[in-house]
Amino acid sequence: MLIREATTEDWPAIRPFFQQIVTAGETFPYPVDLTQEQGRDWWLLPAPDRTVVAVDESGTVLGTAKMNRNRMGNGSHIASASYMVDPAHSGRGVGRALCEYTLEWARAEGYRGMQFNAVVETNEHAVKLYRSLGFEVLGTVPEGFRHPEKGYVGLHMMYRPL
Repeated sequence: MLIREATTEDWPAIRPFFQQIVTAGETFPYPVDLTQEQGRDWWLLPAPDRTVVAVDESGTVLGTAKMNRNRMGNGSHIASASYMVDPAHSGRGVGRALCEYTLEWARAEGYRGMQFNAVVETNEHAVKLYRSLGFEVLGTVPEGFRHPEKGYVGLHMMYRPL
């Protein structure tokens, strides 16, 4: 697996699983009716932020990550990131590789920590992955996320120092 910078030419490969994940409404606090253009603009970030794709040996996009500062000004020393793995390629270590990549990027860029602002508590795979990489839950907003099947569930804020 290779992780490389994403380009606008990658959007047609990202969009189907991006749309599937967003429309499911189970793991991202995005509007489920995002247009293609809105999704592209929200996901493909301009410099100094970054968006990457994980591709296999044939160039198939397996997943993607975006990384950025979590806040402006005096909070700009903390990074954040988001990840999407094509469900057709889940369970192959793509999410872990993307998360490790973003942590390395943040460390190399001089960030002091990484914070995830909105991890849905019922997204057990993500919570388990993040914990295994040293993140801890700092707090949970009770009923902070409206899950389409489970109703109102908690929304974690997770953090790890770099």
